[in-house]
Amino acid sequence: MSSPFSILSLKDSIKDQDGFSNKLGSNFSDCGFCGLIDHGIDQTLVKEVMDVFESFFELPDEDKLKYFKPELGGARGYTPYKTETPKDSMTPDMKEFWHTGRSLPINHPYKKWMPDNFLVHEIPNFNEKADELYVQFDSLGKNLLRFIAIYLNLHEGFFNNCVSEGNSIMRPIHYPPVSIKEKGERAGAHEDINLITLLIGGHQSGLELLSRKGVWEKINLEGDVIICNIGDMLQRLTNHRMQSTTHRVTANPEETKSSRYSIPFFVHPNPDWYIETLPNCYSAENENRYPEGIMAEDYLKKRLQEINLIK
Repeated sequence: MSSPFSILSLKDSIKDQDGFSNKLGSNFSDCGFCGLIDHGIDQTLVKEVMDVFESFFELPDEDKLKYFKPELGGARGYTPYKTETPKDSMTPDMKEFWHTGRSLPINHPYKKWMPDNFLVHEIPNFNEKADELYVQFDSLGKNLLRFIAIYLNLHEGFFNNCVSEGNSIMRPIHYPPVSIKEKGERAGAHEDINLITLLIGGHQSGLELLSRKGVWEKINLEGDVIICNIGDMLQRLTNHRMQSTTHRVTANPEETKSSRYSIPFFVHPNPDWYIETLPNCYSAENENRYPEGIMAEDYLKKRLQEINLIK
């Protein structure tokens, strides 16, 4: 097992909240990534959800495409193979994926930004299992933001209101077998859009991050480790005190012969949250890179256009 970042136990936060917060924040400030164990995500449920989505991705294309609605910009449901393209790249990723989002009650004001999840009938327990894992991810993400707030010398509840009903997304991904001659990567070099990302399946060979020295470093971890990394929204909020790190998913000739699966969870703020640089993250010596704020939904749309999910 090896990684360029620390593996922290969430149990340590119970007896030493400040110490855990400092270790978590230091990892994010140093390399943008951290590993977590004792995180509370049910591993049996993870296996069940993986099985559900393996079954879904094995369906014929005509069945999967029933859940593809281009007008949603990938916000919910299925996104076909070679649709998403990394920012500033012309080559689409060699992956297909599904998006499960937050379920909102009828007439909720965020409905205009956050559509309903699709109901899938071909796979038993599809929606029940996906929703159950979503709730566990959502809880973990909110808990980690509390420790990030402490590290940033903010009130520990700073993020509570901004992520109370955040536009967070769970994305089961299938990287199919590919020909070695096929152009592109399973996931080209990119940074995440959101506040933080939680990743299940990052122990599989292929995930690499770009170090601050410009070197690609491979990640090799145990299966129960959840990888957490910074997204561009948090980078912007902290004026790059916490930097999002470029990462990618590659495959050697042998690995291209088989499928790869992972489940990232992108922790997003409420769509109407206004992202403004934290006052304690800029000064006369460290100028504010983002003097004008932006609403989270507007920032998200801009970035989704850049990766070819919306036109």
